[in-house]
Amino acid sequence: MDYSKIPKLSIDNARDFLITLPASVKPEWLENVDDTNFHFDIAGDGGGQFSVIVKDKKLEVHEEFVGDPKCKITAKNDNILKLLRGELNPMMAVFTGKLKISNTGEVMKYAKLFGLM
Repeated sequence: MDYSKIPKLSIDNARDFLITLPASVKPEWLENVDDTNFHFDIAGDGGGQFSVIVKDKKLEVHEEFVGDPKCKITAKNDNILKLLRGELNPMMAVFTGKLKISNTGEVMKYAKLFGLM
């Protein structure tokens, strides 16, 4: 899977990024991806609670928590934007508490798909 070809979207907040994620991820990028469920709990304007579910080679986003997550990501909207723009190093964000991840192994499999690395 060539993650480098994921288009960079012009986004103003985490919600916009997550809601447009299904349109920006090509189906072939999900060919060898295991089913998963991520919960994103984003604080601040442009945030909210979201589920990103990859199942049967499809990616869906829900504007609420759906099902049991394999990983939960908690952050402020501003920090998510900085991560997506490359202004905040993901490892430093975790170490400084700006990004909380419940399952680092799971997020490492999908970080590039979500634009977090």
